[in-house]
Formats: sequence, structure tokens, C-alpha cells
Amino acid sequence: MLKRTKSHRPGPSMFRTRAAVIAVGLGASAALGAGVSVAAGDAKSGGALPGVAVNSVQAQAAAQAKAAEKAQKAQQERAKKAADAKKAAAAQAAAWVDPVNNYTLSASFGLGGSMWSHKHSGQDFAVPVGTAVESVHGGTVVKAGPNGAGDGPAYGNAVVIKHSNGTYSQYAHLSQIDVRVGQNVGTGQRIALSGNTGNSSGPHLHFEIRTTPNYGSAVDPVRFLSSVGVKV
Repeated sequence: MLKRTKSHRPGPSMFRTRAAVIAVGLGASAALGAGVSVAAGDAKSGGALPGVAVNSVQAQAAAQAKAAEKAQKAQQERAKKAADAKKAAAAQAAAWVDPVNNYTLSASFGLGGSMWSHKHSGQDFAVPVGTAVESVHGGTVVKAGPNGAGDGPAYGNAVVIKHSNGTYSQYAHLSQIDVRVGQNVGTGQRIALSGNTGNSSGPHLHFEIRTTPNYGSAVDPVRFLSSVGVKV
């Protein structure tokens, strides 16, 4: 009679035990993997607050940096404009200009003749009546009015301006005076309109450079203007 041999196949209880162990292991791995994933996500977020997307924070930072750069450029442009304006004002204050534009030179300084009791004391600029007369340099009006502003009727309406270098400029035969005594004027500022008042043979501006505000102290105005960079 043949003997039956016992089977060495594991029984149902052993299969269940192994399955339980494997399930526990997989669960632990899943839990560990999730933890690693969360930790990695926190590292990428750079410590961002919960609910705030990383891209949103980066976009805000970029926008703020761009706004700051724009504000800095605007400030630099304002500073440059202010510096340019200051430089232009300083250049204007230092400059000298012609007393009128689009002129023809007529009687010159030192010319003799019956028109003057002494030699001619200035330079005449032939221009039509009503031509704008400008201050050749910044200064203060010390004389303005008829009768040569006190220098005599031969000058007609006249203006005298004192300049910072101690010289005086005089403008005569004017048809209109636009400034008053004590007024500060800038280089190239309109001070009057040319005319034909006083002892004048035709419309023109009589212009002098003086060492004092009064008649009798005139120097050659063309030579003086040339010394300060104005070619007449």
C-alpha cells in the first residue's frame, strides 16, 4: 500500500500573513514618499505662505523691481533737466548779445560832424521804428524815461542799465520804454522799442557802453562787445 506524502505548500494562513506584511510595507513606502514629496515642494516654494503660488510671488517681485527701476530713471531724468536748466541759466547770465536784430550799422563811435556837439558817443544801429530793443547783458535799470533819462533831450527816450562787471549800457531814441528804474533784467530781455525821438535823423537805436551811468563816460561799444564775444 502506497504512503501518501505530505504537501509542503504553504497553507492559507501563511499567504494571508505575507500579504499583510507586504501591504504594511507598501503603505509605509507610500507614506514616506508623500512626505518626501511635500518636503520637496516646501523647498521649491522658498518658504512661501500656504495658499500663495510660487509664480505669483516671483511675479510680484519682478513687478516691484521694474517699478523701482522706472522710478529711479524718472528721478535721474528730473535731476538732469534741473542741472541742464541751471547750466543754461548760468550761461545766459554770463553771455552778452546784440541790442537789436537785423540791423545796419550807421554812425560809429567817435565820428565827428554837425549832428553832435562833441564826437559821436555811441554806435547807431539803423532799424525800423518799433524794433525790439534787448538788454545786451543782465543787470539793473538805473535810468529810464524821456529827456535822455536825465542825459539831455538829444537822446529822446532812453534807458541805462548797470551790469555786474561795473559797466553801463545805454539805449536811446526809443519810441517806447518797457522797464522801470530798479527793475532787474536778463540778457536778451526786451526793454524797449526803437524809434526816432530826440536829435535823430532817422529811425535807429543809439547804443553806448559807459563806465558810469552818465553822459561823458562812453567807450567804444563795438570794441567792448567784441571783447565779450559779440561780433557786431
